[in-house]
Amino acid sequence: MYDQTRAQQPSGPDQRRTERRPAAPEALLPSAEGDAVLDRLRKAINTFADAPHDALEEAEGAFDDAAAHLANALAERRRALHESWQGQDPETHADELRLALRQYREITQRLIRM
Repeated sequence: MYDQTRAQQPSGPDQRRTERRPAAPEALLPSAEGDAVLDRLRKAINTFADAPHDALEEAEGAFDDAAAHLANALAERRRALHESWQGQDPETHADELRLALRQYREITQRLIRM
């Protein structure tokens, strides 16, 4: 049965649940690059009524820039991950190898969900 008196009491440290929330994934693009692309996209949206073809060309350019920045960021991420485990002794560095595998899994899952 519901105990209203108990429910209104502040919970002590031993009664609090500590729920682990997953950390937010790291952005694939640096914020400055993402902001620049979004600025171009906003410009395209804001100028569409006056110059639809120019707006579409600007939006296409923003998309191309985003795709290029993303490809470069993914290539760099892959390079860094590869270097983190390549040449490591699997028996003495199992934790580091496990971390690299987890990072590969997370980035691949994010790509698939795009």
